[in-house]
Amino acid sequence: MNSKFGHKIRTIRSKQKLLLREIAPLLEMDTAQLSKIERGERQAKKETVLKIAQILNVKSDELLTLWLADQICDVVKNEDNALLAMMVAEESVKYSKK
Repeated sequence: MNSKFGHKIRTIRSKQKLLLREIAPLLEMDTAQLSKIERGERQAKKETVLKIAQILNVKSDELLTLWLADQICDVVKNEDNALLAMMVAEESVKYSKK
């Protein structure tokens, strides 16, 4: 899976010159787990996303948006009606926000 969330955190981590082995213990996971999250081979929990945002000193909304988009794509990626279903879901979300 091509993870927008994973790519973003890897990019930020690299720019800050932080190693997986420095961040993983702060997240209470091993470096292999964090590497899999960055590569999109494993989904992070929401709590982990919030911790990563704090550690990397970035806005949690930005990371949560990418994380949620990855979640949605993972659910619908093999469905023929994925785009139509997402449009219907978008309307439902808009309606529930009113």
